[in-house]
Amino acid sequence: REAVSPRAAPPPETAKVTGTRAPDTSPRLRDPCASAVPCRRSAPAARGRPGPPPLLTRAWARLRRPRWEGPPQSRTRPAPRARPLPLALGPLREPGRAAWARRSRPRLFQNLLLLLWALLNCGLGVGAQGPGEWTPWVSWTRCSSSCGRGVSVRSRRCLRLPGEDPCWGDSHEYRLCQLPDCPPGAVPFRDLQCALYNGRPVLGTQKTYQWVPFHGAPNQCDLNCLAEGHAFYHSFGRVLDGTACSPGAQGVCVAGRCLSPGCDGLLGSGALEDRCGRCGGANDSCLFVQRVFRDAGAFAGYWNVTLIPEGARHIRVAHRSRNHLALMGGDGRYVLNGDWAVSPPGTYEAAGTHVVYTRDTGPQETLQAAGPTSHNLLLQVLLQEPNPGIEFEFWLPQERYSPFQARVQALGWPLWQPQPREVEPQPPAAPAVIPARTPTLAPDPCPPCPDTRGRAHRLLHYCGSDFVFQARVLSRHRQAQETRYEVRIQLVYKNRSPLRAREYVWAPGHCPCPMLAPHRDYLLAVQRLVSPNGTQDRLLLPHAGYARPWSPAEDSRIRLTARRCPI
Repeated sequence: REAVSPRAAPPPETAKVTGTRAPDTSPRLRDPCASAVPCRRSAPAARGRPGPPPLLTRAWARLRRPRWEGPPQSRTRPAPRARPLPLALGPLREPGRAAWARRSRPRLFQNLLLLLWALLNCGLGVGAQGPGEWTPWVSWTRCSSSCGRGVSVRSRRCLRLPGEDPCWGDSHEYRLCQLPDCPPGAVPFRDLQCALYNGRPVLGTQKTYQWVPFHGAPNQCDLNCLAEGHAFYHSFGRVLDGTACSPGAQGVCVAGRCLSPGCDGLLGSGALEDRCGRCGGANDSCLFVQRVFRDAGAFAGYWNVTLIPEGARHIRVAHRSRNHLALMGGDGRYVLNGDWAVSPPGTYEAAGTHVVYTRDTGPQETLQAAGPTSHNLLLQVLLQEPNPGIEFEFWLPQERYSPFQARVQALGWPLWQPQPREVEPQPPAAPAVIPARTPTLAPDPCPPCPDTRGRAHRLLHYCGSDFVFQARVLSRHRQAQETRYEVRIQLVYKNRSPLRAREYVWAPGHCPCPMLAPHRDYLLAVQRLVSPNGTQDRLLLPHAGYARPWSPAEDSRIRLTARRCPI
């Protein structure tokens, strides 16, 4: 017989739990996203963000599962059975406490990882800092010059918090300011800066000199001054902001750099106008007109080619024949090659723009104009032989294209200038009859140049020159006994000293050979010529030297020549 203590409670009956979980009262980590506070859960399908790692997912599943939960197929457990208490009661101890502590140690590390992921996922952590923010631009400063061209500057500050990246962009902007022209006799800005050192000892001696600007040094934005009466120059550091890089150049010096203004007026921005005249545009506000006129006239004389309407830009006309292009203004007066007289090549003013007329010995004629035109122009051709084709192109605003089409269709091809004389049809063997009014074309004032083609000529000039480069001719200026070309260097094949982006190339004589046409690309082999007193430093294109129109074939030939030329 067993002795039962009177204080012992009656043994409870066996209870069975079917499917309903007992409340979990053990201290565990709660779901940080289960509270009423809005929280961002990891939803890869909804938000496109990656979910937690598999390790954290399994750890969270174990935490949410009750300790009594068994395998998925067993969801019930028997109720604990009551045991009779012994008569001798000793100190009560919680069973399994040491084992629970041992089992909870690995789980503590998983809980910490899960907590860290929850904080980051719910937006409570500190994210990566971005760049700082700029303050608004301050006002533009006054122009650096009192007349002519100068520079104005404005600045802004970058506000950064600890850990933020620097602001994106520049802290200073420079723009070109144009004031009224300086009065005649005014001292140029660079000359004035050199004159500040007149009578002051330099070079560690007590000698003094009179200084004038020197433009032959490599760095254009250094104050390079030549000692008058001596064959040396000295650099006194940087020039002041707003000083022209070189005489006649568009760029100005800012902080020791030569910067050119963009179409937005900012120096160094590189902004360019598109073919429609919009600064930074994408050629989407105008239309490109390109055609070939192939009609052959029935008689020698002036024939209409096309109407160049008001607002046209980037006009180009070209042909290869003994015929001559003619241009008539809106008032019925000829701009060039009118009234049966052939005009010399050059630049002409027409419809508010400059028209560049070139004629080669090819024979080839071209007309080029930047535009926009202020009124309509009529393009004609003075026929003397069958027309092989005249190519013309220009860009026109979209709103002007329909009126242009209607005007051309209404105009047809009637002549604006009466042509009373016609050429009678002749047998094929008989020479063509030229009207008596047609004057004899004046011969080209420049004699033909000697033939300089061939591999030997190319090799001779490449090896004997100081510079070989590809350049675009920007302008041509003829003086008494020499010709000066302003070129823009595009690709250098050979150089013995640094070259600037823009250079002057000099050629001897009023009619140099070969003659370079403006707005065309050439391969040039030039020599460096320094005067005995050191005041002049020039690039010289010798007579009958190497100057070929650039083409991919000529580029390959010059590269092959470079391998055969001894260093």
